[in-house]
Amino acid sequence: VALGEIEFGRQHENTATLLYQLAVFYLAQDKTVGVEPLLKRAQSVYETAVGADHPAVGLVLADLAGLYRMQARFADAEAVYLQILQAREKDLGGNHPDFSATLNDLAEIYRDQGRYADAEVLYKRSLAIDEGAFGPDHPEVATTLNNLALLYEVQGRYGDAEPLHKRALDIKESVLGQNDPAVASTLNNLAALYEKQGRVGEAELLLQRALAVKQASVGRDHFETAASLNNLAVLYGKLGRDEEAAQLYEKSLRIFEKSLGSAHPNVAASLNGLAESHRKAQRFDEAARLYRSGLSIQESVFGPDHFETAITRNNLAVLYRDQGRTVEAETIFQSVLGIYEGALGGNHPLVATSLTNLANLCEDRTCYPAALSQIRRATAIGRDRVALGHLQRSGGTVSEQKTMRPTFLRHLSVAYAMTEDDPSDRASLLAESFEVAQLTRTTSAARAVAGMATRFAAGNDALAKMVRARQDALALWQAIDEKIIAAASQASDTRDPQAEARLRAERADLDHALEGFDARILSEYPDYAEIANPQPLPLTEAQSLLGPDEGLLVFTVARKATFIHLVRDDDTEVFKVNIGAETLRDYVIRLRNTLTPGGLYGLNDLLDRGYDADAAYQLYQALFAPLEDRIAGVRHLFVVPDDALQSLPLGVLLSEKPQGELVDFSGYRHAQWLARRYAMTTLPSVSSLRALRHFTKTARARKPFTGFGDPILDGRPGAQRGIEIKTLFRGALADVRAVKRLSRLPDTADELKAIAGSLNAREDELVLGAEMTEMRVRQSDLSDSRVLAFATHGLVAGVLQGTQEPALVFTPPAVASAADDGLLTASEIARYLKLDADLVILSACNTAAADGRPGAEALSGLAKAFFYAGSRALLVSHWQVSSQAAVQLTTGMFKELAANPAMGRSESLRRSMLAMLADEKQEHLAHPLFWAPFVIVGEGGLAPRP
Repeated sequence: VALGEIEFGRQHENTATLLYQLAVFYLAQDKTVGVEPLLKRAQSVYETAVGADHPAVGLVLADLAGLYRMQARFADAEAVYLQILQAREKDLGGNHPDFSATLNDLAEIYRDQGRYADAEVLYKRSLAIDEGAFGPDHPEVATTLNNLALLYEVQGRYGDAEPLHKRALDIKESVLGQNDPAVASTLNNLAALYEKQGRVGEAELLLQRALAVKQASVGRDHFETAASLNNLAVLYGKLGRDEEAAQLYEKSLRIFEKSLGSAHPNVAASLNGLAESHRKAQRFDEAARLYRSGLSIQESVFGPDHFETAITRNNLAVLYRDQGRTVEAETIFQSVLGIYEGALGGNHPLVATSLTNLANLCEDRTCYPAALSQIRRATAIGRDRVALGHLQRSGGTVSEQKTMRPTFLRHLSVAYAMTEDDPSDRASLLAESFEVAQLTRTTSAARAVAGMATRFAAGNDALAKMVRARQDALALWQAIDEKIIAAASQASDTRDPQAEARLRAERADLDHALEGFDARILSEYPDYAEIANPQPLPLTEAQSLLGPDEGLLVFTVARKATFIHLVRDDDTEVFKVNIGAETLRDYVIRLRNTLTPGGLYGLNDLLDRGYDADAAYQLYQALFAPLEDRIAGVRHLFVVPDDALQSLPLGVLLSEKPQGELVDFSGYRHAQWLARRYAMTTLPSVSSLRALRHFTKTARARKPFTGFGDPILDGRPGAQRGIEIKTLFRGALADVRAVKRLSRLPDTADELKAIAGSLNAREDELVLGAEMTEMRVRQSDLSDSRVLAFATHGLVAGVLQGTQEPALVFTPPAVASAADDGLLTASEIARYLKLDADLVILSACNTAAADGRPGAEALSGLAKAFFYAGSRALLVSHWQVSSQAAVQLTTGMFKELAANPAMGRSESLRRSMLAMLADEKQEHLAHPLFWAPFVIVGEGGLAPRP
């Protein structure tokens, strides 16, 4: 520049170019100090030398506006962008890519300022111009898609944002390569969306990949790398990994301060996150200092009424609440609520969070009416968001509903307190809390039951088949989408671009197919959406679905208490017991530890280990004793379990404490098990009762029974069962490496023959031995069988090498193939089997288990798959099953049903259990390890009501 001024003069075009190049050089190094004077002088010289309309002036102005945005000087940036926009429209026209780029830049400023409606208009206009100029798969199109997605995300429109992020990612990876920093930015953005939806596993992998790309491409000390560090820290904070989060916040803070200056909003974000880590560690003074520092930056940049500022204020108020400074906390929460509502609208998740915070404070001060008013509004937001997001293709809405569980639990707590405080409105509060309890949890098994109900309620076979085709296409779309996202989180040298391209093409084809299905179904089946995504079942409707000798128990487990809703056809009550999630898990673990065959080699070992009768009695006292008077006369209980109760059949609880230790099997035989009092059926959700009794009528299938069992395996048969307990149990041992080496189960053939006899079925309906292959079951038309049974090994995910999901074992082929490898997995059951069954018997191990994913709920594996395939009820097991006991239990159940078909499945199972308890010749069967593992899930009562 100095030489240029001498050579050309201070007002020469070449001097302006040198000034501009020096400014760009500084910007490329993330240096902002002193850049503004260089750009303004370059602009002035250009305007003097070549005129204000010269393209060079536009370039300088664009960088000047970008500088202002980096410095969070949004008003200055807006003014410059408007100037550029006017000039470019005049010179280039309203459909030029450069004009579109300026629209995009101006929309970014509007988004930063909270002017969302203005921003959306500009983004959409820019997107249309870019797609017309470049085609749909250009990086400029991806940039606008990404920006529009971020706008939707800020507004809480997660379902609108997700497909845009994914489309942007596909474009950038295919055009720029997998290691481009722009790809990493999109990975970051998609991960941030997943984090908000509670999809933390997917988010973490994407964030780690994005961080690796940023570090390799722009360097470890770049502010974009710091942004990745910050995003990962946010996730770790949500996961409770606070020390790791604090370390990342400190790293990002140092980088931001060095690159962007100490007054930048990114610095405030790191300060806020670091403060949150200190608050959780109860280092309140340091947390308050950091919050205030970040708040000062945000107020100077955004102003006091911006939602970003409000987020930090909210966190400071949480700190005050933790310190007992409730008056100060409430004042801030109220102001934050007003900001959120004004900036984000009344249906935003942050509004619900703010209302929940206020309700917490009011409940703590026993101001129940105010708390109820606030928490009702928060619940309504969550309920509306769940309902609106149902038809979205990804699983984001389900995950988001889980993130709102604290709000729903708070509502339940406040409503219960109101019933105690003001009994005059008790009836309506009971009905309200019953519906809210249903919102606290959503399970994949419940969704499978709802999906089955939509088919059976369709009214005609053609429509039912179309609904099933739509469900299958959606399931496949989700599986493919999951694979694509999983691939994006991997290092580039481990990926297969051709395979991923095929997956994207398949997903695109499925998108088109789903659009066609949706158009036809919604026009021909107006009730589809309501049935497929049932809202909480009203109390009066639940009562109408119950018989006079039936009851419904809905457990809802909170951190410090458990709520129990008891519903009968003419009575309702809610109980609160002071046993929270952690204590409940401890009880269940204690019981499960005595109900597993692991480490047992003989019956004496079983007696030596004993049974935790204290835990069984104490849990009964907590969960059932308060209800005893209200369930007098009930024979059949529907149970909707929650949390740890999902993995425990409640029949193993003791209604009376045994006199002394259970030292022999006769003590077990005379113990007062809860199974003696009630037949119990597990329901995945309350709405499942409506689906099963209102929409799914009795099967139209003609064949009474089809059974599969006794696969040809090379392992030692269980003939010596009773000597070594390990040989008694259906299920793989930890060291089993191949399906063929699993033990033979010859008694399963006798079991199936006995069931067939009880159902008056022909033995040629049994598929045994060499004929019991995976290919056979996949090719069979099983829709004509009212009862199906699979008596074999059941494998939980990961037991055998390569089994990533639960499976049933069949006779292995000589050579494994994709169509037949001897394992019928949960996904294959859901995809290939089409049933119209009243009951499916899974006489195998752990068939009530989860699908193997982190955090998955019980019944999300094989049980969910068979509900999806079309079974109204399942017989499933909670632990490894004694082969001998399984035969006795299932055959006894069907003998009882044959003698009295009207008694119902759960009652017949209960009577078979009691017969085993009373068997003096086989005393060991009185231990619940043998008689208690199986439960009926689904319709376990009498025939469905009309």
